[in-house]
This record gives sequence, C-alpha cells and structure tokens, in this order.
Amino acid sequence: MPPTKFPKGVTIHEPEYAHECHVLYDGRDGATYLIDITGKEVRSWPHSGFPSEMIDPAVNDGKRGHVLVNKEPELFFNKAILELDWDGNVVWEWGEKAPGGQARQNHDLCRLANGNTLLISKREFDVPSIHSGLFTDQPLYEVAPEGNIVWEWIPHEHFEELGMDDKRVQLLLSKTAVRPRAYIFVLNNLQPLGPNKWFDSGDARFHPDNIMIDSRETNFVALIEKATGKVVWRLGPDYPAAYDFTKRDFHGPCPKPIDTISGQHDAHMIPPDRPGAGNVLIFDNDGPAGMPQVPGKTFPGSRVLEIDPITEQIVWQYDATKSGLPFWGFYSSFISSARRLPNGNTLICEGMYGRIFQVTPDGRIVWEFVNPHYGEWSQHAMNMTDFGGEKVNWVFRAQPIPNDWLPGALTEQ
Repeated sequence: MPPTKFPKGVTIHEPEYAHECHVLYDGRDGATYLIDITGKEVRSWPHSGFPSEMIDPAVNDGKRGHVLVNKEPELFFNKAILELDWDGNVVWEWGEKAPGGQARQNHDLCRLANGNTLLISKREFDVPSIHSGLFTDQPLYEVAPEGNIVWEWIPHEHFEELGMDDKRVQLLLSKTAVRPRAYIFVLNNLQPLGPNKWFDSGDARFHPDNIMIDSRETNFVALIEKATGKVVWRLGPDYPAAYDFTKRDFHGPCPKPIDTISGQHDAHMIPPDRPGAGNVLIFDNDGPAGMPQVPGKTFPGSRVLEIDPITEQIVWQYDATKSGLPFWGFYSSFISSARRLPNGNTLICEGMYGRIFQVTPDGRIVWEFVNPHYGEWSQHAMNMTDFGGEKVNWVFRAQPIPNDWLPGALTEQ
C-alpha cells in the first residue's frame, strides 16, 4: 500500500534550473489556489473549477488576475461558470441562459480572443437512429458576453469522422447504459490552436481558430475546423500496439512512432514562444480506456508525449525512468496535465496524487509541489460507490502563470 502520510508543499526547488512562475490549480476542497515558486499561497478564490482557468489579459481588456471557475463544486452538475477578479468579485456569470438553465460545464473552458467563452457542457439527447433511449453527450458551446450561444458542436454528430463504427458506438452506449451519468466519449479537453508554424506554412488544417479536443474513453485526439465543424486531423482511436504488448515501445529513444495512448488528457499545441512550438503535448495516463478497453499492465505508468502532428512521431517523452525511477513511479490513471515552459522545462500535474512538478528536457526534477488541500471526492459525479467520504488532494489541472499576470503592485514586491 502507499504511505499513509504524504509530504505537502514544495519538496524540491533548484532555482538555477527551475523556471520561475506562479501555478494555478483547482482544489478538491472547493477553492482555487495560486502559488508562487516557493509554494506560498499568493491568492485563493472560494470556488473551484473543472478546471480553474486563468484568463489572459490580452483577451480581457488588459485586466490581470481574473479566473474562470464553477459556481458550485459539484463536478458534473454545476449551475453556472463564473469570472472572478483578483478580489473574488463576480464580474461575469453564465448558466441561466444555458440549455436547461444550468451550465453543466465540465473538463475545460477558456476565454477567446473575441471576448467569448468556449466550454464543454453536458446534455441528454434522444436520437432513435443511434439509441433507443436518452444518452448523454458533451456539446461544445461558444458563449457571447451577454450569454447567448453563438456556436456549438455536438460530438455524436461526428461519429464516423472520429473513428467510430457501429460496433464501437454500441459499445460506448452500453457503457453509458450501466453508468447513466457518464458521457459517451468523455471529452476532457478543448484548446484553440492559436498561431502556429503549420498554418503559417500553408497547412489550412491548423488554422488558429480550430479547436483540439481529446476523448479519454475512446483514446482519440482530434482537431475541429471551427468554420465548418469538420474533423480535419486525428490521432487514434486505433494504435498499432493498443492490443499487442509486443509492439509497445514505452522506453525507446525518440523520435519513434506512436505505439499507443490510453485515457489521455490535456492535448494541446505548444505555443510559438515555447521550445517545441507547433508540436502536440499530451498527458498519456495509461488509464483504462479504449474500444474495447486496452489491456492493462502489471506495472502501469503514465507518460508525457510531445508529438509532431505532421509525421505523427513521438519526438520527446517523459516517464519515471527519465528521472531514475521505476516506470510505475509516475502514474495517474485519470485527470492530470502537462505544459511546456519558456525555458524548455515541462510543468506536469500528476493529478490523482496532487503532485505538480517541473522536469528538464532530460528528465531532471527541479521543482516539486504537493497539494496540501484535501476535500471529499464526488462519488455521485464519478459514478462510483460511496466508500465513506474519503479525503483526496486531487488536482485536475495545473496551469503555469506568468509573474506579470498578477496585478501590478504584487509583481513589484
């Protein structure tokens, strides 16, 4: 069994190698936290998010220190999303104008350059040609400041484009039947691409407005063309080593072909001002997922993969062996994230243990923080049995925050 007591706060800090920034993360205790590189809590807000998300001042009229969170901490049934300023004041709220009068936002959201807000929601559908009864899907909504939905995208309308045949669709729906609160795909990420070298060189698939999504349940990463709704690029759901252990190359040198990805989170394109710009960064959980489910391993281990979207080769990866640990020494079967930093380090969130850390390109751990805030997990929302109200310090996602995002007086201290 794991140890019954865990360290808390900053446990490793090598200033000469770590990138200095703040970190924003969502707590299971119903709050959102901002810490500095020493682990000091610089600010907290009395609402958590799924996830909590920083708003870039560049798309918010220069306002610094604003975040997007949930009005209520219930993971899948929140009534509204809120924009809070630095002092915790509500400056925008959306939920009453949502279908059914509730936002039901889950897994991701962001503020767009046009001032609108993009999010994943949840809704029940009745489509007899697909299923003889209600099923739950996750529409993507773009919401204008006044609350109107100005764009939407419905996943089940794109089954074939997402690599789903009739057999897989029925398997998805059969899982939903025994877990009625579950989603058919379990989309856990949406990220607008933003400026990138591929579009600049003439590849229209990578238009900056296009949106990258991924599905934990079906092991795909896909790119939605915003203007048409078409899927124009995709990884998965089929991988050469998904059901054949002999083809798995988890530890081999890069570059190398993608062997398999399972239960992944936080797929996004590395922005232009970061090393690896234009490549796709993915937290590969190695969690239970797939159509049918990918066989598990005796010693599971998560990876962070950097993938060239043109060659579809893994050009860099992190796993525990890169830090001199056994492969199973880094593992989160669900949630979690990874973000590239300006100095080439990668900020990784090992979500199920509340561990956030920086690694150098060669795998050296140069900063580590363990979330000290515990709260009860939501068995109702997670479709799991109530085992007695356990306390967990899970972190869905950790976001690196530039020091100049904070209001001016604080950055000058």
